[in-house]
Amino acid sequence: MVASVVLTFIVLVALSTPIVFALGLSGMVGLVLGSFSLQKLPSALVAGSQSWVLLAVPTFVFAGSLMERCGMSYALVNLARGLVGWVRGGLGMSVVLAEYFFSGISGSTIADVSAIGSMLTPPMLRAGYRPEHAASLVASATAMGILVPPAIFMIVLGQIMDTSVVAIFLGGFIPAAVTAVCLMSVIFVQAHRLGWPKDERPTWVSLSAAGRASLVPLVVPVVIVLGFFFGVFTATEAGALVAAYAMAAALFYYRNVTLREMGGLLHETALLTAAVIFLLAVASIYQFLMGMLGVPAMLGEALRPLESTPWLFLLAVSILVMLFGMVLEGLPAAVVLIPVVFPISKQIGIHPVHFATVLTAAVGIGLFLPPIGVGLLMALRFADISVGRHFKAYWPYLLSLFVGLLILILFPELTLFLPRRAGLVR
Repeated sequence: MVASVVLTFIVLVALSTPIVFALGLSGMVGLVLGSFSLQKLPSALVAGSQSWVLLAVPTFVFAGSLMERCGMSYALVNLARGLVGWVRGGLGMSVVLAEYFFSGISGSTIADVSAIGSMLTPPMLRAGYRPEHAASLVASATAMGILVPPAIFMIVLGQIMDTSVVAIFLGGFIPAAVTAVCLMSVIFVQAHRLGWPKDERPTWVSLSAAGRASLVPLVVPVVIVLGFFFGVFTATEAGALVAAYAMAAALFYYRNVTLREMGGLLHETALLTAAVIFLLAVASIYQFLMGMLGVPAMLGEALRPLESTPWLFLLAVSILVMLFGMVLEGLPAAVVLIPVVFPISKQIGIHPVHFATVLTAAVGIGLFLPPIGVGLLMALRFADISVGRHFKAYWPYLLSLFVGLLILILFPELTLFLPRRAGLVR
């Protein structure tokens, strides 16, 4: 039975069937072959999409798109260059720092690749960075950025795992910072080895001007962190607040977005939100079927030897998630794997917030894993190079991402420190 469902899913994916239909059809095959009542389908579909927390998806998506459209990302990039651009390899380091800032307002890894890649790849090429290194910096930085809330992937994880989205949000900040330090260390070494240039040291006047220009976008991550930490609002309420702030900033401060353009952004937001919710609804059939077939229990028995070494289990799951994330992209990989592996992680005693953060980091790497990670292919497009030429330069940065993931796995307190301080987890 399980083999039939898995085989159906693999065949449909191989035939380029959209993931949402591959999940639904393979789930239907399992229900029919298992003689399960199809009357449970409607309730399963509704349960998968009926959640208060999912209201955060359209608000954060719209806010991120609007803030990128009105030019906030340029202000953040200029601030990052002013802070670190004057050291050797500082332009490369500014990619990492700008991504950390920008991820705090965008919520979408693919949007990050587009924004950071388009703004910083040309300056790196003009400064003498080889195209493969420029693409590697953009890819590795945006792979790290998925850990910085408010990532849409984290919201979906909270829904699937029935875990506090706010706790998952807070759990991502420190691991993202650790991974950023790993990346910047590699950039520092590469800069001295390859002789990368450095910008002129900025004056206090220019740096303070860049800081003032960045105040409007930096309000968003600061308010999110403080609001979550002190329990002022939920993730859904934060999304609504950020969306309202973005509209006010675009209309009354920047004044460079028309109502017609805002309507277009709302239309794009509606399409993306519908796709996410439809995917979650259909995946609930798959999740229901896996539970009825006892797949988590069977896998739990097979993985029982790992109960004494939870880090090995997390490492094995991370590798699996990276491979699925490379082939299926982030959200489909999550809805396929989490119903199977999450119950096992609870049996082993892994904290749900730690597990969610590790999964998020692994999916981020998977999106930029050669040769077919969708995020990687986007980053390569801005530098106009092939995957083969790129990999020779990419592996040190990819290794630093793996080191960051391993640190995250081995030291769960890095994830749980802020949620515990906020009183969200024990």
